Amino acid sequence: METVVDQGASDKEIELILGNSKRNFSGITSTMLQVVSYQKDMIPLRIMGKNNLTDPSLAISFWEVVKLCQQPLTNGKFRIFHARRVDEMIQGVLLKYIFGAKIKLVFSSAAQRKRAKFTCWLTRRMDAVIAMSKASARYLEHPPTTIIYHGINTNAYTASADKLQAWQALTLLDSTQDKGKRGIAILGRVRKQKGVHLFVLSCISLLKDYPDYTAVIVGGVAPKHAKFTQELRDMVAKAGLSERIIFTGEQDFADIPKIFSSLSLVVALSDNEGFGLTILEAMSSGAAVLASEAGAWPEVIRQGVDGYVVPINDLAAVKDKMALLLSDENKLAQMGEAGRQRIKEHYSVEREAKELTNFLKTLV
Repeated sequence: METVVDQGASDKEIELILGNSKRNFSGITSTMLQVVSYQKDMIPLRIMGKNNLTDPSLAISFWEVVKLCQQPLTNGKFRIFHARRVDEMIQGVLLKYIFGAKIKLVFSSAAQRKRAKFTCWLTRRMDAVIAMSKASARYLEHPPTTIIYHGINTNAYTASADKLQAWQALTLLDSTQDKGKRGIAILGRVRKQKGVHLFVLSCISLLKDYPDYTAVIVGGVAPKHAKFTQELRDMVAKAGLSERIIFTGEQDFADIPKIFSSLSLVVALSDNEGFGLTILEAMSSGAAVLASEAGAWPEVIRQGVDGYVVPINDLAAVKDKMALLLSDENKLAQMGEAGRQRIKEHYSVEREAKELTNFLKTLV
């Protein structure tokens, strides 16, 4: 049964239509829904597609959008269609150029890779293009209309008042295990592209010198990455560190903020990222960070203040900076506090929603 837009609500005409084309829940979906939770109070909106919506009343079908947008708003202004994926740009182009929808097309781009010719053609059909970082802006055919950084929910990702107590209370590990005093982690799918091997190899090299720390690899393993993961497990076992470097498997999404808040250091070493919210979530949770030069991380992390950024796939640099971080617990805590403050001031989802909405209103 399709959602029907309340056409009687003339005092709250829909001004913004958001693309929502992917059936499976993804990082883009998560970002969109977090922004919408604030944006819906700033501008009348609907989401084209029911997929993964927590508020079904916001849903609108493609054909309802066609009907709704064939006429402009009563004040003569056009509505906005905001796409975050290539197939959503296709939907927007169809709405505007085939069905005559009175809309302005906007595309948000986070990817850092060379674009296909068809993607470039679609992008040229947009009325505005938003880059999510300076890095992603460099991969666009033409300079973006504006840059608006992603944000996260700083109320969900909070810093623990006592990291040592939070780590001990965490049920992530077996209750009979000696967790050490502090936890360090890499989170996400276990695969080579995420640099998990760099984290594991660095921990094998360093943890014997830092007995207070236990390392965890938090994330699921796809069948095609099972061999890679087993090789890492075998290396850990051979080094006699199976109780200090632990693969936890995939965890319930609802438990992730609690895990972050218990960690003293979070590491992210991807070969490439679109934006990379993991580091922002870690910083908001009061953890120091060590990241590769992927995504927006070099733009977010202040070197030596919130943590460190190292070259991609550079094991020696990872070991060097991790040793520096683990050697000074007080400095590690100070970095976590500094990172939390930076995210609250510059990378909250409330800020993203406000900047985005204010920008979209200038287009109409």
